[in-house]
Amino acid sequence: MKSFRPERARLLHEVRATVHLALPLIAAQLAAIGSNVIDALLAGHVSAHVLGAVAVGASIWSLAIVSGIGMMMAVPPSVAQLDGAGRRAEVGAVFHQALWLALGMGVLLWFAVRHAAPLIDLIGVTPSLRDEVQRFLLAISWGAPALTCYFALRGLSEGLSLTRPSMYFSLGGLVLLVPLGYVLMFGKLGIPPQGAHGCGVATATVLWLEMLAFGFYVLRHRNYRGLGLFDRFERPHLRRIGALIHIGLPMAVSLLAEAGLFVATALIIATLGEDVIASHQVALNIASLFFMIPLGLAMAITVRVGNAVGRGDARGVRYAGFCGIGLTLVTQLFSAGLMLTLPHYIAALYTNDPKVIALAMQLIMLAGLFQFSDGIQVASNGALRGLKDTRIPMAITLFAYWIIGMPVGWWLAFHHGLGARGMWMGLIAGLSVAAVMLFVRFWRSAWKQRWRVHDHGGPTGYAATLTSVEERA
Repeated sequence: MKSFRPERARLLHEVRATVHLALPLIAAQLAAIGSNVIDALLAGHVSAHVLGAVAVGASIWSLAIVSGIGMMMAVPPSVAQLDGAGRRAEVGAVFHQALWLALGMGVLLWFAVRHAAPLIDLIGVTPSLRDEVQRFLLAISWGAPALTCYFALRGLSEGLSLTRPSMYFSLGGLVLLVPLGYVLMFGKLGIPPQGAHGCGVATATVLWLEMLAFGFYVLRHRNYRGLGLFDRFERPHLRRIGALIHIGLPMAVSLLAEAGLFVATALIIATLGEDVIASHQVALNIASLFFMIPLGLAMAITVRVGNAVGRGDARGVRYAGFCGIGLTLVTQLFSAGLMLTLPHYIAALYTNDPKVIALAMQLIMLAGLFQFSDGIQVASNGALRGLKDTRIPMAITLFAYWIIGMPVGWWLAFHHGLGARGMWMGLIAGLSVAAVMLFVRFWRSAWKQRWRVHDHGGPTGYAATLTSVEERA
């Protein structure tokens, strides 16, 4: 009984620490998806034409967002490992190189978004919308460098277990977007109506304001002192930037693989009729909203696992990873319960069309079924990021989504006549395979007798040896 008490105390401590980190991150993620909702609501009240342009443009912009965020996800585990090892003085060197990477990535995304015409043609956007979509993308592209630098700042703060600033500035940006978008899109205060272009300008402006405010906060707040962030700004160091890319690029590819699966599913379902695509959009919106909860938890898991790695604490790695995954299952039980028991009420919040509600109910229930798979895969991925294990998870993600999920969905949708339901069953298959493989990957990594984690983020690099429980006892 006595030996059980320390284990229980440590378990409760880990749960509290993870929840404390995760709650602000969940709020930040909900604020991020809230900006999409605001854009859609404002555009819809301008005209259906503007709504269509913003919807298509936002889909393309989302690919840029995913790429930028994925690359900058290298920052939190790099900082967390140094923080856990008590090497905070070296955090500044990592942050400097992360900023150089963020600037380079931001310029690359700026160029890509401004030259997205081939992708617009591939999607098959109607000629009447094409010009409006292009104007939206030209405007919002200016926010790309601010986006990547903002996530470099977020990665620094979250890696130090300071997650509230992410919540504050995300919510602040959401509050600013409403009046700014309204003025520009509808044409107020002497400004002519700018429609979709105004939406892009408003979003880009808010991104810059968020980034500058976050940077000023980091510069002035006492929590960031002693890190050497601004004592001496280093020039680009290709080896250290390459180490960040080594970690971040596989995560960017993984996120693109998942986002691409959902975009491709939407495009395929769009060929089945207006009612079907409307139903799909309802179900996808609610699933995306609930997904922000396990995503925020996964970000917290990354930090907790990274801290344990930095301390050289193998048991701490297991506690952080498995407690986080367990917490995620609890949240997914709640979301799955709502989707499986109240699909009609959820669908009715979005539309009054009986046909759309009927099909959306079926898709929402299918979304309820993959809540556990989705939670396990994102939480396991978060734990693996804390170990800086990203290449094998990338391969798992590509295999699960594009070798399993998409073919199964296509086969059920068109060869078995299940339509949109078949495509969503494919999503269940892909997410389930990813969940099993990623969980097993973390399980095996966490229980190895001896393994080494190399941190290439610091100025000299180091290797921390994590021993087995038996060796540490």
